[in-house]
Amino acid sequence: MCKINYSPYKSKIKSAEEAAMLIENNDILGVSGFTKAGDSKAVLPKVAERALHEDFKVTVLSGASLGYDTDANLAKYGALHKRMPFQADATLRKSINNNKVLYVDQHLGQTADMLQKIDTFKIDVAIIEAVSITEEGYIVPTTSVGNSPIFADKADKIIIEINRTLPDSLIGLHDIKVLKKQPNREVIPVLNSTTRIGKTYIKIDPKKVVAIVYTDIPDSPAVISEPDEKTKAISDHILNFLGKEVDQGRLTESLLPLQAGIGKTANAILSGFKNSRFKNLTMYSEVLQDSTFELFDSGNLAFASASSITVTEDCYRRVFNNFDKYKDKLVLRPQNISNSAEVISRLGVIGINTAIEFDIYGNVNSTHITGTKMMNGIGGSGDFARNGYLSIFACPSMSKAGSISHIVPMVSHTDHTEHDVDVLVTEQGLADIRGLAPVERARLIIKNCVHPEYKEQLLKYFEDAYKLGGQTPHILKDAFSWHTQLKTKGTMKIEELVASYS
Repeated sequence: MCKINYSPYKSKIKSAEEAAMLIENNDILGVSGFTKAGDSKAVLPKVAERALHEDFKVTVLSGASLGYDTDANLAKYGALHKRMPFQADATLRKSINNNKVLYVDQHLGQTADMLQKIDTFKIDVAIIEAVSITEEGYIVPTTSVGNSPIFADKADKIIIEINRTLPDSLIGLHDIKVLKKQPNREVIPVLNSTTRIGKTYIKIDPKKVVAIVYTDIPDSPAVISEPDEKTKAISDHILNFLGKEVDQGRLTESLLPLQAGIGKTANAILSGFKNSRFKNLTMYSEVLQDSTFELFDSGNLAFASASSITVTEDCYRRVFNNFDKYKDKLVLRPQNISNSAEVISRLGVIGINTAIEFDIYGNVNSTHITGTKMMNGIGGSGDFARNGYLSIFACPSMSKAGSISHIVPMVSHTDHTEHDVDVLVTEQGLADIRGLAPVERARLIIKNCVHPEYKEQLLKYFEDAYKLGGQTPHILKDAFSWHTQLKTKGTMKIEELVASYS
């Protein structure tokens, strides 16, 4: 079926190889895609291959991570100069940490603002996946919106990939508005998750379009492990906490709009709402995972707003083969609206995100292993942590056969300060640190969240630091001793506790 409803584009149909040749060395590319959804599956891989045969590098901006091996091959083939604002690929991660690729880690709600503020940071070519082209030549996106509207607006040239695997029923799913440049930005009138404020397509200048490429490749499937004992326990702690908030009159059983990060822990937490007391739930999030559609099917979720749909292969088939079942319960928005501080604050979103580690005072590290090695990036967690009604961070208390504690004296890298964190939770328990002074937070976190194998060790550190005084007691020479010992001895466990701190 031909999905081009604007006849002048038919003369611009090209192969992926031909379209890739329209990109020049050192170009800045703005590509569609948000957590593997709606990304360039034909042209961008061919762009990566050019570096195998010529001196060729590009800078790539996206919504979030790309699917398949696209990021990996861009890095492996040497085609990537700089990447932003998020990635989740092991090969690219290695290149970043080896200083072969520059990486800009950015709040996902702020990339569009940066492009509007810095006029010299232009997009040379936008590559955007579409399910259809309107009669005016405008783009109807596929399974994500991300930063595509701002990329198309700022780009000198646009390449459109039309994905023939997706149903036309996606038309009408999207709500797209390009915001004015600060400081004269308009109010964003999203009053609840269901509010629509824009168009169902990305308005572009058809003269910018230099190529139309067809593709028959579906989104790269998400890989999500089944909930295990730890993630189920974390989910139960959060559900119990929210239940108490309802009992105390601070929330209703519909709660407030939910946001959750990506991955096993976040998916398991949301899955736990299926059999909970909470009904008529809504979501105002970035990414919709399998758990979103499980909640729809359970009847507990009424509506979900996000910037992308990223699901496993089985869920993908089930959802998009029966998309009319879900369409009136969904909307996909640009990420500077899904992650807007203004909207998140107005709606009172409950943000649930994952951490690499947190410390005894409530500071959270979401991005760096032992303070220096980038994992994925901050993503949108900061957008929701700083601006939401509740900011919840979760992680296991311990991992790697007990060699790593995820609660430490001081985080080795800070993404979210103690001022932006309300609740911390592990499979051991939950610490509600709202309204607590630093020493009160420390005692509660150690009591409720730390694994028993590390509790005595962490309590001793705090007690020794407390004797030295200070609003936020620390022993500076020992604050990162757990991380340094992990590097030198392969474990954070300290054998001689009596002599360990002074």
